[in-house]
Amino acid sequence: MFRKRKWIFAVLVVVLVVVGAAWWTASEREHEEPGVLTLYGNIDVRQVNLSFRVGGRIASLSVDEGDRVKTGQTLAALDDATFVAALKGAEAQQAKAKAQLEKMENGTRPEQIEQAAAAVRMFQAMERNAIAEHKRNTELIATDAVAKKDFDTTLAKQEETRAQVELASAKLKELQDGPRQEDIAAARAALKAAEADVLARQTDLADAVLHAPSDGIIQTRVHELGAVVAPGTVVFTLTLDRPVWVRAYVSEPDLGKIRPGMKVTVRNDSEAKEYEGRIGFISPAAEFTPKSVETATLRTDLVYRLRIIVDNPGEALRQGMPVTVTIRL
Repeated sequence: MFRKRKWIFAVLVVVLVVVGAAWWTASEREHEEPGVLTLYGNIDVRQVNLSFRVGGRIASLSVDEGDRVKTGQTLAALDDATFVAALKGAEAQQAKAKAQLEKMENGTRPEQIEQAAAAVRMFQAMERNAIAEHKRNTELIATDAVAKKDFDTTLAKQEETRAQVELASAKLKELQDGPRQEDIAAARAALKAAEADVLARQTDLADAVLHAPSDGIIQTRVHELGAVVAPGTVVFTLTLDRPVWVRAYVSEPDLGKIRPGMKVTVRNDSEAKEYEGRIGFISPAAEFTPKSVETATLRTDLVYRLRIIVDNPGEALRQGMPVTVTIRL
């Protein structure tokens, strides 16, 4: 008998729950204002992981968790000694390449050409003297008035001075013609490479300082002073002030009632203020109703996700906060 009564009691409880849910749903629908669509969702705020593009030792941290920051504000900096030294070395190589190019473009100095011409004249005089001396020995060797050894010596001297004249003349012509165009082009390319290296080193030095990319609040501070971080290692997580939007869902029967750009009002449970917004995005694909959505429809219904952009969110709307969205059709 006791088990039978317990079973009857359980059935009555289930019936009461079903009836109550049906009454509540009907009541909610009766109280809905005609021409108004009410949706439920959550605040969604973007976050960005901030890191250095270069690696090094953290020398300073200017903010902590919970601090509000402005766009461009300095958040942290690495020890820049290595980057400064690399930049100075690159600038020195740039100056060297620039001087080399200017030297080639300016051509040979007149003083150098005159020195080469004087060398040619000197070797020509030596050649004339060697030719005359060898000529005398040629006349004397026929009468055995000069030794064969002396004859050979003057002949070698004549050939040596002729070669010296040719070499000095070629050197003079090279100086008169100036640098080759191919060498000048190579010097220009070397200067461009040196300039690019300077820009790269300047970028490294600038990236040793971490700035806030947007207004927001520091959510997490991952590292402390003295830590050595690799490029791309997260140092801060920043919650952005803009944009702030609501992630909500609309059922298929109501989908045709809304469109991107429609004005809406957003309110939360913690304050009476209403925020203005607009529908910014409606998903083209349907999905099953997520468990976090508070609607009166069954959980198995298909819905479409939409994004509502809040125009002036202030600081009261925070990540994950449940809100009610009202759309006047």
